[in-house]
Amino acid sequence: MKLLFVSTSVAALGSGLGGGVELSLQNIANEMLRRGHQLQIVAPEGSKLNSAIPIIQIPGTLQTTAVDRARTAPIVLPDDSVLANMWDYAHQVQANYDLIVNFAYDWLPFYLTPFFTTPIAHRVSMSSLSDAMDRMIGCIAEKFPNSVAFLTHSQAKTFSFNQGGNLPITCLSSAIDLSLYQFSSQPQPWLAWLGRIAPEKGLEDAVAAAQILNVPLKIVGKMQEQSYWEQICKDYPDAPVDYLGFLSTQELQKLLGQSRAMLMTPRWIEAFGVVVIEALACGTPVISYRCGGPAEVIEDGKTGFFGRTE
Repeated sequence: MKLLFVSTSVAALGSGLGGGVELSLQNIANEMLRRGHQLQIVAPEGSKLNSAIPIIQIPGTLQTTAVDRARTAPIVLPDDSVLANMWDYAHQVQANYDLIVNFAYDWLPFYLTPFFTTPIAHRVSMSSLSDAMDRMIGCIAEKFPNSVAFLTHSQAKTFSFNQGGNLPITCLSSAIDLSLYQFSSQPQPWLAWLGRIAPEKGLEDAVAAAQILNVPLKIVGKMQEQSYWEQICKDYPDAPVDYLGFLSTQELQKLLGQSRAMLMTPRWIEAFGVVVIEALACGTPVISYRCGGPAEVIEDGKTGFFGRTE
């Protein structure tokens, strides 16, 4: 097949601000190429991947993330929207492709679905955050059966249109390239935490645990909100933490493999949590709250442990 992947509109690929969408898109693209399909990626200007996959780079103003908007906030496109520009390009070239795959958690691609002659498959990467998004995703799921996929059943249950269970739900979990991760049988005496440095990721819980236990904590991820990080450092001045910034997969897997365990402390319902399977690929147990995607991936007492959210 000839496939066109349309990326997230909140950040350039490779920046780390796109979260698990970046890694998932790259992994899926690599696997589709391995299976003999033809593929191109449409992404914001400045995007790059650790592979030879061709990227059509589209200029424009980045979209604000759904996390930063109130649940009842109206849908807004900035001036010279990169989201609108990417989908304008997709509309122009759609005849060259058998399938378009949308990786963005945005209202516009769902709305545009009926106006395309080439089918669009939507991979919903977040749990319910917006009433307007809930309605639009539900509308497309009803009008175009099997065109919308979620990552986990826990994520799918957060959407209002699915409360009655009347629509068939397709779940396509995340995956990683195991060849990029190495098992380590001799962990070092520290814990790891991975994710964007933003309030919804609940980093303060992990830092508090490190301070109480007096166990070193290695923190890895893109610095999205500097003020949030500074407040954590102020609240937990004695916590033995080390912020390492955003690491490549090669650097990340080495750190994960050396860690005694990885902490996962989200304040929202994670749709999946690709960092969970990254840690497990290195043989590192994951300590997480029993909610969202991680609750469907971790085997309590075997591959990790669940804590309470209270």
